[in-house]
Amino acid sequence: MNSNLRQEFIAFSVEAGVLKFGEFTTKAGRLSPYFFNAGLFHDGATLAKLADFYAQTLLDSGVQFDMLFGPAYKGITLAAATAMALAGKGRNTSFAYNRKEAKGHGEGGTLVGAKLAGKVVIVDDVISAGTSVRESVEMIRNAGAEPCAVLIALDRMERGGKEGQLSALSAVQEVSENYGIPVISIGNLADLFGYLSADPALAQYKDAVAEYRNRYGVA
Repeated sequence: MNSNLRQEFIAFSVEAGVLKFGEFTTKAGRLSPYFFNAGLFHDGATLAKLADFYAQTLLDSGVQFDMLFGPAYKGITLAAATAMALAGKGRNTSFAYNRKEAKGHGEGGTLVGAKLAGKVVIVDDVISAGTSVRESVEMIRNAGAEPCAVLIALDRMERGGKEGQLSALSAVQEVSENYGIPVISIGNLADLFGYLSADPALAQYKDAVAEYRNRYGVA
């Protein structure tokens, strides 16, 4: 994987205010020294650049794929934007997404876009509990297609579970193990830590991130 691309992505996320440092409470109730919110990539320029990172990371991975799938809601925009970025790189790829509720008129159903077929990459922002991936895998397989990878922006490399009962695996590792497909991330916690180590302006957060990684991180 291109280490320069990964570092560029972390720098881009910080500059866009999407990756922030301080004290934040995660869904698991943990006090985290950083927070990543892909919903803040909400203008044309940053979305286009984000999509380029997604597209290049997917191409660099070497994964063989036929189309993209974006789970509602964030995945819809990400899959569409990534398909556009791939087309700009000479790889015209179809995409589909789902609705949260089935439509009772018109074409009906919960799936929109291209027909699910062949090898399908699921595109999302992060993997927390893995619920979105599970639902996506089921939809893709029920349509007779094959989920071949999950493509996300940031892998927190963080163990699941509660204090005293931490999982041995992260949510990303569990998804990969449960479904037998790779999870490809543009960047991860190791890249973030490397970026902090190289940027004197953010050096104040390095110890907190290191402590958090030692407590909750996976190999």
